[in-house]
Amino acid sequence: MEGRDYVWLIVILAIAGWAIWVLQNPDFPIRQGLDLQGGLQVLLKADVPDDEEIEAAQLDTSRQIIEQRVNALGVAEPLVQTEGDRRILVELPGIDNPEEAVALIQETALLEFVNTGTVPLEEGTCIRTSLNEGPSRCEAELGVGNVPTYETVMTGAGLQSAQSASSNLGQYYVEFTVRAEDRDLFANFTREHQGQFLTIVLDKQVISSPQISAVIEGQGSITGNFTLEEAQKLALQLRFGSLPIPLVIDSTRQVGATLGELSVRSSVEAGAIGVAVVLLFMLIYYRLPGFLADIALVLYAAVNVAVFMAMPVTLTLPAITGFLLSTGMAVDANILVFERMKEELRAGNSLREAIFTGFDRAWTSIRDSNIATLVICLVLWTFGRSFGASAVQGFALTLAIGVMISMFTAVIVTRTLVRFVMGQLANRLDRNSWLLGV
Repeated sequence: MEGRDYVWLIVILAIAGWAIWVLQNPDFPIRQGLDLQGGLQVLLKADVPDDEEIEAAQLDTSRQIIEQRVNALGVAEPLVQTEGDRRILVELPGIDNPEEAVALIQETALLEFVNTGTVPLEEGTCIRTSLNEGPSRCEAELGVGNVPTYETVMTGAGLQSAQSASSNLGQYYVEFTVRAEDRDLFANFTREHQGQFLTIVLDKQVISSPQISAVIEGQGSITGNFTLEEAQKLALQLRFGSLPIPLVIDSTRQVGATLGELSVRSSVEAGAIGVAVVLLFMLIYYRLPGFLADIALVLYAAVNVAVFMAMPVTLTLPAITGFLLSTGMAVDANILVFERMKEELRAGNSLREAIFTGFDRAWTSIRDSNIATLVICLVLWTFGRSFGASAVQGFALTLAIGVMISMFTAVIVTRTLVRFVMGQLANRLDRNSWLLGV
């Protein structure tokens, strides 16, 4: 066994430890989709004439704003995606109050420039502005108590444009332009409140709190320790504080769980039986190599589920199907390796040579078949993203994750275990070919 095999063994043990930690951590629950727990599905469409062109950026920005709003409902893994070039699909698994959800989606985001005097506010703080007499939604969601009112100087409707930029020193900032009808108001306010803070608030929640350092008579900039992504995000929020295109609800439907609790339990039991049969087959047919492959397969399943929980991935019936399909592919990779090893042993080669040659020559077949599967997954993912087929996306995602993990377990984990165990027992195994399944 070579030195790199010991390194891989340490890596494998670390990955196994991480997977066990995630599987036992209550902070990483399994996310269930609409077909497993039911929920609400809402289809929105652009409320503009059919002959009016809609920019892809406008539709995607609307999707982002709606996604931020439905996330505030505390729904586990809501799905918000564009469907075609004029619609947005919203799926809310496990929603208890569909009326509240629909009302929330229909509302328009409100962007405000608020005078907070000499007090800068942290990002994410909930405040009550002069345009919001009662408690704001974010106060109720974040559990914030009574927050004092501040003066709203201007809303997002007063902005003409906003974009990120960078200085010669590589510092990122956001520059904006105020509409002509609001320039005098904004200029007078910034002139009279030099050194104070003009807090930018989206839906009563602070997104930035810059200090006024100059009179803004039409064009201004917001500086700070921004990364490129932060500057782009702030510019996007300023530019589209409200929905860039009007949206109306095209249809809503309450989706019941297509799989009841009994059906889910039966499916899990059937899957467990299937995996047990595969493990038993590998053990009986390939003996010692099959036993080592079984260990790798168990690790594969644990790592796969841990990745689903950590990302997290929303599990639907098609997504579970993708996972089970990738499990079969993980077994196929081991079979290719072991059959090649058996051919080498029957040809009279030593066990060490058979191990090396078996993995080396089987690798090209494993690689090519898995790459082909990943290409298909990409096609399915693109199809699902373009046409709102979330079930197809879930299948493609879990299958792709499973294929990549199966390549690791079949090529790295199984090879390391085989070289570690069988390499140590090479002399004995050469005299007892039955343990090798030959």
